[in-house]
Amino acid sequence: MAPVTDKATDKAPENSPLYGVFARAPVAFARGEGAWLETTDGRRLLDFSSGIAVNALGHAHPVLVKALTDQAGKLWHVSNLYQIPEQEALAARLVALTFADKVFFGNSGAEAVECAIKTVRRYHFVSGHPEKNRIITFAGAFHGRTLAALSATGSAKYSEGMAPMPDGFDQVPFGDIKAVAAAITPATAAIMIEPIQGEGGVRLVPTAFLRELRELCEKHGLLLVYDEVQSGVGRTGKLFAYQWSGIEPDVMTVAKGIGGGFPLGACLATAEAAKGMTPGMHNSTFGGNPLAMAVGKALIDVVADEAFLEHVRDVGIYMKQRLAGLVDSHPGVVAEVRGEGLLSGLRCVAPVADVVAAMRDAGILGAPAGENVVRLLPPLIVTNAEIDEAIARLETALTAVARAQPVAKAG
Repeated sequence: MAPVTDKATDKAPENSPLYGVFARAPVAFARGEGAWLETTDGRRLLDFSSGIAVNALGHAHPVLVKALTDQAGKLWHVSNLYQIPEQEALAARLVALTFADKVFFGNSGAEAVECAIKTVRRYHFVSGHPEKNRIITFAGAFHGRTLAALSATGSAKYSEGMAPMPDGFDQVPFGDIKAVAAAITPATAAIMIEPIQGEGGVRLVPTAFLRELRELCEKHGLLLVYDEVQSGVGRTGKLFAYQWSGIEPDVMTVAKGIGGGFPLGACLATAEAAKGMTPGMHNSTFGGNPLAMAVGKALIDVVADEAFLEHVRDVGIYMKQRLAGLVDSHPGVVAEVRGEGLLSGLRCVAPVADVVAAMRDAGILGAPAGENVVRLLPPLIVTNAEIDEAIARLETALTAVARAQPVAKAG
């Protein structure tokens, strides 16, 4: 028999049984609690990436553990051929808390985006305008990894070698309202935007810009779609980031934090926008199963509490102040603090990959993003004391980066 044990234990990517689509860091975790993770060799790290904004309540939160285990003992799956009361309960909660009248549940952000695209096209189809099927999106956006979501994202680095890509998207420069207006044609159906670009470098969209988009949509009969997959579910100190502006969308995608680590995504829409989504127009085998609904309902009950959101706002301000001190003390490594609430970014002068690696060595996790930014996405339950510990570890990391290489001046 071939000596498979050597291959099985060799961590080189070419010998892994997994697809080689991830550049995985050389670290594995055995357990987590709150904002902390413990590696298989016993190191404790502060998790300020939260699985890219997924673990909204941290690791092993007792409310979510109870919700999942209680439901697991009763019912896992029955198919959307039948009524699922847990779906009705979570959808009703989301409707009560947002602009929306209707909710579709899937398993991920990409599925939510797919549903939003279908919702937009079906809206215009049943309204007598099937020619309206194109969506305007923005440079720097990230809408997911299905082919349609990648096409909406519009970044060549994510879709190289995957042509032909689905048509129907017109990308314009970020924040350029004149370009948006110029891109509108009789075929335009909607404008889709993230209120904060996470993957694109933690870039905030000004309220005035959202208002101008809303006005363009009203003028031309378009739907406004928000992608809140990363910025939603309390991440910014409001339940959803758009609620800072008061500018409501017609359709919104939600995922990541709403499952707290359990796969869950949702597409929310007004009754008018969702009027074309009739029986047979969309489905998901696992979407909205009782396990996901139990976790999502428990999580929303925690996060939507105003006292909890006030905590997020308070610790978000505190973290931003402490991060600003790091920029002052390490100008050769980091140049700027970005973000809202606990969706924060440090624009780096040194290569962001070097900063993220040094952070990991210092015992804190972050996530790289565009524009040479490292995202800091702690769980929403993080405390000031844990932020102080994070700053101490970041100090160690940034000092190490500064010592390891000459860096350019901040731009």
